[in-house]
Amino acid sequence: MTQESGSGKLWGGRFSEEIADLALEFSESTAADAPMIAEDIWGSEAHSIMLAVCGIISEDDLRAILCGLESTRQQYEAGEFELDPQLEDVHMNVESHLRETSGPEAAGRLHTARSRNDQVVTDARMHLRARLLDVRAALADLQQVLLDLGTEHTETVMPGYTHTQHAQPISAGFWLSGHATSFQRDQERLAQTYERVNRCPLGACALGGTSFATDRALTARLLGFEGVLEHALDAVGARDFVLEALADLAIIAANLSKIAEEFVLFSTYEFRMIEIDDAYAAGSSIMPQKKNPGMAELTRARTGIVYGRLMQVLTMVKALPSGYNRDLQEDKPPLWEALTSVESCLRIAREMVGTAKLHTERMAELADGNFAAATELANFLVRERDLPFRDCHRIVGGLVGALAAENRLLTDYERLRELLAEAGQEVSVAELAEVVDPQACLRRQVSLGSTGPGQVTEMIEQLRKAVAASRQEIADAREASVQAREKTERIVQHVLEGGRLADLAL
Repeated sequence: MTQESGSGKLWGGRFSEEIADLALEFSESTAADAPMIAEDIWGSEAHSIMLAVCGIISEDDLRAILCGLESTRQQYEAGEFELDPQLEDVHMNVESHLRETSGPEAAGRLHTARSRNDQVVTDARMHLRARLLDVRAALADLQQVLLDLGTEHTETVMPGYTHTQHAQPISAGFWLSGHATSFQRDQERLAQTYERVNRCPLGACALGGTSFATDRALTARLLGFEGVLEHALDAVGARDFVLEALADLAIIAANLSKIAEEFVLFSTYEFRMIEIDDAYAAGSSIMPQKKNPGMAELTRARTGIVYGRLMQVLTMVKALPSGYNRDLQEDKPPLWEALTSVESCLRIAREMVGTAKLHTERMAELADGNFAAATELANFLVRERDLPFRDCHRIVGGLVGALAAENRLLTDYERLRELLAEAGQEVSVAELAEVVDPQACLRRQVSLGSTGPGQVTEMIEQLRKAVAASRQEIADAREASVQAREKTERIVQHVLEGGRLADLAL
């Protein structure tokens, strides 16, 4: 049966009639594929060059193919290439345009030794690796703001919390650099994920490779991959790289929701430790006095989007048999959505943190107001009176209970002295004032990673180095991709100008 008498689809030789409109509408993926147009064109260029180098197609056919692909690329870059849903996906759209510009024979040769199965996962990996670098860059920008602000406040005392209750005095720099530390682990996770994403599946074909003697390593180099994803069956069917990226994004979202929640909480009238800049707040349609932490609230809420997209893909791949299944078409929309959501939240968080005002007097007031120095008083008794810590814990716990019952604080030094004396520990008022002063508590913290100003300063410097290293890794990865793209473009131009592949060092 000729194609003309059957389906008009590029894959339609097996079929006697067209796909139903309802089925096409249900199954087409052009909207999800649209972000990958540039990658699909680049992948086709690299694949056709490899076919010619291996002698699978002629250099005349290569020239015709590259001419058509160049036309497609120019239209895309001019914003004039639109995906037609009738053609199902980005691959069929690019190939259809190639048939129009280069003729069906040359266009028909391009698909030798590849399948849409390996094409789509190649495009997805190429697009994802660029997006991961964008997320890493946004992370570095947020870390930088946190560290810059933290550097200004290594001796600014504030209450530290456990169980959302006053715990011990910490510095604002310690609090801010703690968030930067969490984000550094996100950087490390993304860097490791990038390494696994950056492997080339192109040439795996439908599932079992091909009988043509192809050079998959050449294709990988032309596309800027670090290497080949060798096993063909695994290459087309595995989506763990999508899951890993989504898991990384979900953890970033969790870390963002934590700082967002603290900005919501600490900016309330009851806390008043932070004031969010007007540019990143919102008002009320009925209450004229309101200043709501809207951007922080939205950041907190969008964590659910990212969690949901991870669970969506985890469910999608559960119990799929080996090889490509059409289910896998559904992996890209949740991935793109999660990437966009996390990147936008990182950028808004950077601005919200960078423009926020810290009310240091209020922080100090709260740190001094609810027995936050009690642990340090116990430590003092351990050091100075050589008592077991559990005994000191009991003594201080008792006097805190007594002070609380009398509606007093540790700053009522005379009463504190009396209670300690009743417990058999004579301490002068002057000595007590120094022991329980939150600022002095900060200065006494000397253990590795503690809130002491020296330790915070050192940790911030180490984090600055880590952020700089991340930025260098991002720049190197981007440069490697640019160089690979430029190499492919040079080969394309050389061929289009009548040059022979033998003249080039590939």
